[in-house]
Amino acid sequence: QGKQKKARKYAVMKRMISLRDERINPKDRAKPPPKKKEDPSALKEREVPQHPSCLFFQYNTQLGPPYHILVDTNFINFSIKAKLDLVQSMMDCLYAKCIPCITDCVMAEIEKLGQKYRVALRIAKDPRFERLPCMHKGTYADDCLVQRVTQHKCYIVATVDKELKRRIRKIPGVPIMYISRHRYNIERMPDDYGAPRF
Repeated sequence: QGKQKKARKYAVMKRMISLRDERINPKDRAKPPPKKKEDPSALKEREVPQHPSCLFFQYNTQLGPPYHILVDTNFINFSIKAKLDLVQSMMDCLYAKCIPCITDCVMAEIEKLGQKYRVALRIAKDPRFERLPCMHKGTYADDCLVQRVTQHKCYIVATVDKELKRRIRKIPGVPIMYISRHRYNIERMPDDYGAPRF
């Protein structure tokens, strides 16, 4: 008579009790990880509603003259290279009063660039610019600008940075101002009839 074949069991694991189990002695038991204290100055990641109340279809009702324009570090530098007056060129682009807004982290970025960019720093300290205080740590402006326009849809973002543009395009109802052919242009700005102009 032949042997009876037994089917082999594959990938059978021995069950182990976890190190936090109550059956283990208290001295051998693993301690729970310590809770981190919340930093009040850290950028808070909040869940953003899919369709903000200020958007009427794709038209942002919070946008209107005088336009508040969040200026990025590289936008000021490129404006100097293209020999453009910031405030005047913004008004020529939008045909309305514009208030350039500059955050503390953008100011810190320009100050870090040193003596070579002293003209950009002098432009940024212009009294026509509105200063916005920052509560977060560090001087990385991109995250700060993205967080601001996500929470408050009343801004236009002025930047030449491709990565920041890509991030802002994902946020509905936020237009982008950029420099092309020695003049300012606007992307995703609705026209007078409320139909978005892409």
